[in-house]
Amino acid sequence: MVRTRFAPSPTGFLHIGGARTALFSWAFARHHQGQFVLRIEDTDLARSTPEAVQAILDGMNWLGLSHDEGPFYQTQRMDRYKAVIQQMLDAGTAYPCYTSSAELEALRAEQTARGDKPRYDGRWRPDPDAGKELPPVPVGAKPVIRFRNPIDGTVAWDDLVKGRIEISNSEMDDLIIARADGTPTYNFCVVVDDWDMGITQVIRGDDHVNNTPRQINILKALGAPVPQYAHLSMILGDDGQKLSKRHGAVSVMQYDEEGYLPEAVINYLARLGWSHGDDEVFNREQFVAWFDLNHITPSAAQFNTQKLNWLNAHYIKQADNTRLAADVRRRLELREAKDTGSPSVESIVALYKDRVQTLVELTDAVEQLQGHPTPTDELKAQHLTETTRPILAAFRNALTTTEWEIPAISATLKATLAEHGAKMPALAMPVRLALVGQTQTPSVDALIALFSREEVLRRIDTLLACGN
Repeated sequence: MVRTRFAPSPTGFLHIGGARTALFSWAFARHHQGQFVLRIEDTDLARSTPEAVQAILDGMNWLGLSHDEGPFYQTQRMDRYKAVIQQMLDAGTAYPCYTSSAELEALRAEQTARGDKPRYDGRWRPDPDAGKELPPVPVGAKPVIRFRNPIDGTVAWDDLVKGRIEISNSEMDDLIIARADGTPTYNFCVVVDDWDMGITQVIRGDDHVNNTPRQINILKALGAPVPQYAHLSMILGDDGQKLSKRHGAVSVMQYDEEGYLPEAVINYLARLGWSHGDDEVFNREQFVAWFDLNHITPSAAQFNTQKLNWLNAHYIKQADNTRLAADVRRRLELREAKDTGSPSVESIVALYKDRVQTLVELTDAVEQLQGHPTPTDELKAQHLTETTRPILAAFRNALTTTEWEIPAISATLKATLAEHGAKMPALAMPVRLALVGQTQTPSVDALIALFSREEVLRRIDTLLACGN
C-alpha cells in the first residue's frame, strides 16, 4: 500500500510551500487509495510551540487535507529512537565520539586554511582491521553518537521528480545521530519514523536533497526498506525571488483572512509546479484522479497573485450564496460591524459575487450597502447638477407607484429618461450616489431592487436635500 507523510516542524505557521508539499503527498496517497500520515517533527524544543502545532493543524483542516494516521509527535517517541541507537552501537554501525567543540573548531580552521571542505576527520571512528587505536577517553566527557557512514562507493536513488542522483560516500562524514545529552538528531529521527510508519514515498522540498543520501545509508545500515523520494523545487515570488514574507501572504490561514476560498487555494497550489495538459480549473476530485509525480516540473515554480485572484473570483461565482453569506456575516462580526438585514446579506451576495475577487471585497460591499453612505462633495458636484436634479426628482416620484421588480424598475428608468431627453448616466449616476455613495455598482435597476421602496425613497430624498 502507498503510504505518504507530511512532516512539518512546529516552529511557525503552515506556509504556502509546506501546504503544497502536504497537498502533493495527500493527493498521491488518495490517487493510489493509500494512506496519508501526519507527523509533527517537534524535536527542536527551543523553537517548537503548541501554538505553532495548532496553526499547522488549522491550516490542514482549512484546506481539507485530512490525514489517515497521526498526528505523531517525535517528542513522544524518544524511547524508540534511543533503542535504535543502542541497536546500532551494538552492531557497530554507530560509535561514540568524544571530540570537543574546541577540537572541532580547530579542525575546521585547519581544513579551511588548506582549502579543504570542513568535515569531521573520523578520529573516534573504530577501525580494528587497520589496527587503529582510539584516543584516550577524556575524564567526565559525554560523547555524541555518530553514524558510521560507508567510506567507499556511492549512494544513489532515482528521484521521482529530479531523476537519477548519485553522491559519493567519500563526500560525506560521519553524521551525529545523538547529541551529548542523549537527544537524537533530525536526520536520525526521520529515518526511524519513515521506517516504523512504513512510508513508501517521501515527497518533500528540495532543500532536503542533501539529507537524502545520509538517510538512505542509515536505512540500509538498519536493514530497513528505502522509500522512493520526490523532491519538489522551491516556490518563487511574483518578482522571481525566493518566496518570503515580503511577498505578502505566506501563511495558509492568512489566505483565509484575506478572503480566499480553500478550493481556490487548493486549485492554485496544484498548478504550482504540476500540470494536467492545459487544464487550469479543476476540483479536488479531478485533481486526485489526475495527480501523478511524472508531471511535476523539476524547475522552480513562480507564484502569481493575479492567477490566484482570478481563480478565487471563479470559485466565488460558483459558490452557494448561503455559504458565502455565512462567511460574510462571520467577517462582519470580526469587524464588529452589525448585519442590519437591509438589504439582506444574501441579496447583496447574489448581486455582487460576480464583481469581486475575494470575500473581503464581498464583505466590503455588504457593509457599504447596509450602511448609510455619504458621497463626497466632488462626486455630488459632478453628478448632482441643475440638469440631473429634476430628472432624479421625477424618477423618485415615479418609483412611488412602480411595481417593485427589476423589469418594472428598469421600465421606469427608461421612461423617466425619455421624458427628459437624457441618457442613462444622467439618472444612473445620481441614483448610485444616493444608494451607495459611489458610481461603480452593478446594474442600477438590480441595485434599486435590493432595497425596500421606502429605503430607496429615503436615500434619494437625502441626496436631493443636499445643496437646497
